[in-house]
Amino acid sequence: MTIKSATFVISNSDYRRCPDSNLPEYAFIGRSNVGKSSLINMLTGVRDLAKTSGRPGKTQLINHFLINGEWYLVDLPGYGYARISKSAREKWQRMINGYFANRTQLTNVFVLIDSRIPPQAIDVEFVNSLGANGIPLAIVFTKIDKEKQRDVMRNVAAFKSALSQTWADLPPMFLTSSLTGYGRQALLDAIETINQSL
Repeated sequence: MTIKSATFVISNSDYRRCPDSNLPEYAFIGRSNVGKSSLINMLTGVRDLAKTSGRPGKTQLINHFLINGEWYLVDLPGYGYARISKSAREKWQRMINGYFANRTQLTNVFVLIDSRIPPQAIDVEFVNSLGANGIPLAIVFTKIDKEKQRDVMRNVAAFKSALSQTWADLPPMFLTSSLTGYGRQALLDAIETINQSL
């Protein structure tokens, strides 16, 4: 797939106010500060399409971007630690759960995992919850350029092992670097393959 256009459409806090469209939606989500905005910008080839920040919790709404006029990339708030109140985190969780449970256009969720660190329980639990609810997903390991490759691959293997305790067949997995662009084409080709099967 070649990205010809990527346009911001709308931000909102309620799935009922998402675009009135039957186009497929691919949601990106991860723990706070996992590098989601940088990955989205790398993926689309549009600098600052998604706002990046060194401060966890920058994304606070459901953000829709129309790609090639054919599908939506959906940027969701991160889960886990962020410098916001408990009530705000609970509001985010309700917003995200509402989107997952009710947005029929949702085609696939890309769960971003920081490749620099060993498996975190919150990530494993989140992936397992999506699987338990029958939501199609893929794992995207980020920041593979930030650590030695042997350490990255050890963390990836450990994450696979953690998932294997509850998954008979593991979801698709991708290695990415927003800095070098590694993994970009593999992700776009995966989305194109899914689109062609719809």
